[in-house]
Amino acid sequence: MNDIKVMIVDDSAVVRQVLSGLLNAAPGITVTYAVANPLLAIERMKMQWPDVIVLDVEMPKMDGISFLRKIMAERPTPVVICSTLTEKGAQTSVEALTAGAVAVITKPRLDLKQFLYDSSDELVSAVRTAAGAHVVKSAHHAPLPPVTAKLNADAVLSLGDTRPMTATTERIVAIGTSTGGTQALEEVLTSLPRVCPGIVVVQHMPEKFTAAFAARLDSVCEVRVKEAANNDRVLQGQVLIAPGGKHMLLRRNGAQYFVEVVDGPLVNRHRPSVDVLFRSTARAAGANALGVIMTGMGDDGAAGLLEMLKAGARTVAQDEASCVVYGMPKEAVKRGAVEKSVPLTAIYREILQQLG
Repeated sequence: MNDIKVMIVDDSAVVRQVLSGLLNAAPGITVTYAVANPLLAIERMKMQWPDVIVLDVEMPKMDGISFLRKIMAERPTPVVICSTLTEKGAQTSVEALTAGAVAVITKPRLDLKQFLYDSSDELVSAVRTAAGAHVVKSAHHAPLPPVTAKLNADAVLSLGDTRPMTATTERIVAIGTSTGGTQALEEVLTSLPRVCPGIVVVQHMPEKFTAAFAARLDSVCEVRVKEAANNDRVLQGQVLIAPGGKHMLLRRNGAQYFVEVVDGPLVNRHRPSVDVLFRSTARAAGANALGVIMTGMGDDGAAGLLEMLKAGARTVAQDEASCVVYGMPKEAVKRGAVEKSVPLTAIYREILQQLG
């Protein structure tokens, strides 16, 4: 097999030097170019197109976000963002993820050189994952068709319904995703009308990213999107995103659902963990829930989705063709946890069926 050809675009000479050394030392990876800004990168890419780009965000002449959008619109290429994290930087990095970046490596302003050496395994793993990712051209969402009457909450959930609580309790949608999930979630959530089931989401993201990510989604969606806080109610027309660095569990009090946000050990090397959310959803909601597992590396969520299925929940996976990384859905299918796999563009319909 040919080596993974990597281009580094960073205005710091130290970063370029250290990253080049670390990546070139990894078997199967070759750094072809290391340049100081996107304009130089464009010139080098005319001679040899890289398999993966490691990209800074704040650079002179052209910022990394603009360069990323240009690449994704013209010739989609896997990109790993390596940026400094501040409150402002977190927002910028979220923009990069939603623009098509496969992964983000966070770097501090101080002790940068040592940090890069300490994070060499993470950097190499991110580049390898990116090299196998399926990235597509950026596209704007087409106008949504009107929601038919059968998808309206008033039509399918009568306020005067007197059936037993197990039949009339609120429906819940639990979604788990990782690599490629920022774009995938935006595709799904912007397709939903204001009337939809309460949704709880685990997206593997570092601390500080999730608040900015939720705020961005809230600005472009009809549904309300927020970073979850402990004891938040799960309500129709609202999406709760698990905060980075915390686990989120679904709980039930009578006919009402709420989330519990807690500390705890890493589960499947993640906090928040999809398995934690799915297991708690199986126990709290059972047949009143829909579990959705989407693009991502690894197997987090597969075991929990199987628990949901055994508890009577509906389960859906994003299909291979539309995944950036077909890891988590593939493992869930392998374990028999998935009732059906559907394209990314069809997931919102599965969610709206929960109203019925």
